[in-house]
Amino acid sequence: MSELQSSKSNNRKDEINGNHSPKSVLPIKRSKLVPSGSSTTNHISAALPRDLIETPLQTRAASPLILNPPIDSDGLSWPSQGARQRIEQSPEEAKAREERIADAVKVILEELGEDTTREGLLETPERYARAMLYFTKGYEDNIRDVIKRAVFEEDHDEMVIVRDIEIYSLCEHHLVPFFGKAHIAYIPNKRVLGLSKLARLAEMYSRRFQVQERLTKQIAMALSEILKPRGVAVVIEATHMCMVSRGVQKTGSSTTTSCMLGCFRDHQKTREEFLTLLGRK
Repeated sequence: MSELQSSKSNNRKDEINGNHSPKSVLPIKRSKLVPSGSSTTNHISAALPRDLIETPLQTRAASPLILNPPIDSDGLSWPSQGARQRIEQSPEEAKAREERIADAVKVILEELGEDTTREGLLETPERYARAMLYFTKGYEDNIRDVIKRAVFEEDHDEMVIVRDIEIYSLCEHHLVPFFGKAHIAYIPNKRVLGLSKLARLAEMYSRRFQVQERLTKQIAMALSEILKPRGVAVVIEATHMCMVSRGVQKTGSSTTTSCMLGCFRDHQKTREEFLTLLGRK
């Protein structure tokens, strides 16, 4: 009895001092992506004619990125000062920008030991400038122009998947390409998006300097922001030239990234169904 009283006394002291044993720590409840008008995930489950009712994974922390949609209030997908200047520039300013890029490329070629006056390189700086402006045209895209009027009211409550969307992007660490395929899925909440717009979203976020992890999340978060669906899943499989042609030079390597939001993150069965339909399980 004295040992029990001593134990209780010690526990009380620990509570007063702010010390807690591991057993006293409760599981952290993470925020969930819920449709407007719903206050709990039980409401989501009750509205679905799907077997999505199960205990959420308490060990899987919520992504802080769901609190920061990658779309600005005016619809820009990368609202930096430089992007705004590029969008708002006049034709004369656009031409001057292209010329400055070409001049910089000429300096780079000369510093690499090349003769920029030889025939093969005479117009290379200008060609490269135009190519880079195209490769990064996603900075100029406005989400409202991309989506337009392609959001439709539809009482569809099953998974929508668009597979094998080709993507081309530039590694922001080495400025060389990475490319591959994106697979996008969502479960609607009474609204659907035109299928081609899913590919346009992938194009918008890939046509810029990127890392694959961020690209995956931006596509998922943008779709979530647009539709407020029950869940979103994005998987990207890509080959990085910075890994294939330099550094470790592993020509057969590829990188897979994923981002799961809403019921895809909370419910293992939903996630498994998606991966099974992709042929990844």
